[in-house]
Amino acid sequence: MTAVDERGVAEFFEGLEPPDGLKVELLRGEIVMMASPDLVHNVIVMLLSRQIPIDRWYALQTQDVDLLEEASEPVPDLVVVDPDVLPASGRLLPVGLITVVVEVVSKTSVHRDYDIKRSIYAAGKVPAYLIVDPIMAQCVLLTRPVGTGEDADYQRQQITKFGAPLPLEELGLELDTTGFGTFPNVRPHRYP
Repeated sequence: MTAVDERGVAEFFEGLEPPDGLKVELLRGEIVMMASPDLVHNVIVMLLSRQIPIDRWYALQTQDVDLLEEASEPVPDLVVVDPDVLPASGRLLPVGLITVVVEVVSKTSVHRDYDIKRSIYAAGKVPAYLIVDPIMAQCVLLTRPVGTGEDADYQRQQITKFGAPLPLEELGLELDTTGFGTFPNVRPHRYP
């Protein structure tokens, strides 16, 4: 895809008004639509956000993230930012302000969350990317982003099974994963 094509897709994306119940993201010039998440997914996001102290961090749900160099506007399940650096308003949050981004894997988002978004967030230099996976009952914490574009990745990967505490040094806290549910009758995958 040429730069002109990506710009055209980005312009089209700006004016797109999806029907209620659909989440829409721009990922490297491709528009991706997903149905509303499962209850298991929403409970995990709620449990995570309640563990992040509001006096030190803001945990924002469904906040559009601006990654201009990537022709991407992902909408993570949770972004964690220092409230002192937040702009006064706007739909797009510049990626450079984010400390942690969280994606909760759905039955249809495995490849996007583990592969495409891993590279996108690493290219955006997001310090920590947390993948919460109710299919495999695990959390995958990725830190130390390196590289650019599609070759970007995280140098460090830590896997924590649901039920074990998850240290999140970037926020100076430890997450409790004991209440995280799993999807019943879903076939395991090969990631991370």
